[in-house]
Amino acid sequence: MLHNIEQLSEHDIAQKPAWLVNFCETYQSLSADSTFEELALIYHHDVVFIDPMHQIEGLVKLTKYFSELYENVPYCQFEITHSFYQHDHAAVYWLMTYQHTKLNSGKPIVVEGHSYLEAKGTKIIYHRDYIDLGQMLYQHVPVLGRIIAWLKARVKTV
Repeated sequence: MLHNIEQLSEHDIAQKPAWLVNFCETYQSLSADSTFEELALIYHHDVVFIDPMHQIEGLVKLTKYFSELYENVPYCQFEITHSFYQHDHAAVYWLMTYQHTKLNSGKPIVVEGHSYLEAKGTKIIYHRDYIDLGQMLYQHVPVLGRIIAWLKARVKTV
């Protein structure tokens, strides 16, 4: 049976997997000030992490990736909007709000995305993010952003 975490009864909430609860709580607490040691609480040491630009294998490399990623953004916050799980699999839907000094004139950018997770025991062994790179990055690069806006307008008129 597939469970939507946001629509569970109190009894069902007590049954949701701790690894999923820990993931949601950890991601919503991450910030540029994090040490990312907390990633060891949610990820298996052999974790595979995939996003549209990277594939990272192992907790040590993932922690380094997060540290470097957050060095370049003064602000990044995740809001978990929905979560579904079945046994040791989950889909987590989120909004990410971040700022980067070289994108969108330094103003906040909000991006929708979701993650597919697989757990092994009490930790996540596989994490794959699905996100629109245009919405997240490309359309906020000064010259490239204008080209993407032009292309979107052209597609709408076809």
